[in-house]
Formats: sequence, C-alpha cells, structure tokens
Amino acid sequence: MTLHGKTALVTGSTSGIGLAIARCLAAEGSNLVLNGFGDAGAIAAQRAELAKTFGVAVTYAPADISHPDQIATMVAQAQSDHGSLDILVNNAGVQHVAAIESFPAAEWNRVIAINLTAAFLAMQAAIPGMKTRGWGRIINIASAHGLVASGEKSAYVAAKHGLIGLTKTAGIELANVGVTCNAICPGWVLTPLVQAQLDARAARDGITPDQAAALFLAEKQPMHRFTAPEQIGATAVFLCSDGAATITGAALSVDGGWVSQ
Repeated sequence: MTLHGKTALVTGSTSGIGLAIARCLAAEGSNLVLNGFGDAGAIAAQRAELAKTFGVAVTYAPADISHPDQIATMVAQAQSDHGSLDILVNNAGVQHVAAIESFPAAEWNRVIAINLTAAFLAMQAAIPGMKTRGWGRIINIASAHGLVASGEKSAYVAAKHGLIGLTKTAGIELANVGVTCNAICPGWVLTPLVQAQLDARAARDGITPDQAAALFLAEKQPMHRFTAPEQIGATAVFLCSDGAATITGAALSVDGGWVSQ
C-alpha cells in the first residue's frame, strides 16, 4: 500500500498520539498538515525532520480548533497548500475531571467544542473535496470512553460517545462515494503526559514507576500493557489501506480488552 500523492491533516499532531499518527502516515508517503500548539521553533524542527526523513511535503496549520472559523480556514489551507485533502484525522482532545454537580459549564463547553464539535466542522469542510475526488479517509480518535464510562468524566465521555455516533452517521452518508469514516478507540496509551502521571504516582506512593504502571493498567485493562502511540498510528494507516476499503462507520477498540469486560 502507498499513500504517495495523498495529503493528511492530523489535528493535535505536534505531540503524543497525533504526532505518532502523522509519522506513520508520512512513512507511507502521505504529505502532512500538522496542527496543534507548541513552541514555534520546535514545530518548525518537527516539520523539517518529517520532511527529510520521509521525503514528503509538511506544512503547519496553527488553527485553534475551539474556534469554528479557524477550522474552515485550516481545511482550506490544507487544500491550497497541497492541492487536496485526502485523509482527515480528528485527534485533538482535552479533558476535565469533576463530578457532574460541580462540573463547570465553561469546561463542559470547552471539552465538547474541541472533542466533538471541531471534528464535525472539520468533516463538514473536508467532505465535499473528498466526494469530488471519489476517495477519502476520515479517522476520528475516540476512546474506550466512547464505548463505556468512568466517573467524573461526564463531558469527555459524552463527547467521545457523540464522536462515535458522528462516525456511524458519516459512514452511512458516505458509503457509496469512495469515502470511509471510522473511529479508533484507544485504551491507555503511553504518551509523555501519561508517563509523567505514572512518575508522579510512583513518587507519591513510594513505589517504582513499573509498579505504578501495573496498578494503573489493572484498574481498567485485562491486558496489563500500554498501547504505544505508534500502534494507534499503524491502525490509522490500515484504515487508509485498500484492505479497509469496506470498513466504515466502525469503532475499533485498541484497548487491551478494556471494553470486553
């Protein structure tokens, strides 16, 4: 399989899962549009490294996807810079933890806006071009929390459940125009942010980081093993392949058995 000549926009791709997805798509020959926050110099270095390593064109869209007008501009920029937008990965997300009765309305609105509404608006802007070309792949990064719930995560759980519903609807609407839409539902992924949480927990409880990781994983997953960001990237690559051409409207769990319980 090759993605040479295709262009992928990955939101939230300046770090973590999004950056891993971008790298995996670039390794298959896809041009990239990165999006996310971070130090300007570090982002420029990422662009240069990806372009050199994989021999693809890499641009950066600085859109704040909590602002609807910036989402449309981001998609238009991708199409203008590269001639098309063939792969859209809605990855960017935020979290806030609080009980429902004390959950700030502003945080509810922020989580829904970034995790759900932004994906809808990006899809709305990207789909017409995909339909015109007769090929497109939309991949929404949901979560195990898009299929099951945990306490004190009402906005995140609601947004991720909604994202899976949006994915199913798009799968139906686009079934016969060459465009697929699927969701990936990760469990615990070992990103630098999660590693920092494990290190803090180990220091707090006087245990080793490995012991902290084992306890952390056992709370949710039958498989006591983290998913690597690159494994989420590999799943995204598969969903862009000919082998996945008839997979659409699906929610693929990559979660160590979390939702099988």
